[in-house]
Amino acid sequence: MAAKDTTQAVKGPASYFPSIEKKYGRPIAEWKSLIRSRTAKKHMELVAWLKQEHGLGHGHANALVAYTLAEDKSVKG
Repeated sequence: MAAKDTTQAVKGPASYFPSIEKKYGRPIAEWKSLIRSRTAKKHMELVAWLKQEHGLGHGHANALVAYTLAEDKSVKG
């Protein structure tokens, strides 16, 4: 009997992270820091800003914002 692969594929917004780092040349931690530095905190405002100011595609910008805001929300409780 073959051994079962127990590794789990990354799902959700984080699944975009390797391609974001490769395409835009910045680590995810830097993108999250940039997002957190913005005074505008609405999801779509942040997505639009990443697209306009940094040239990210919609899917990549949306993934970064969704992940960062969810992470911040879980930290705050």
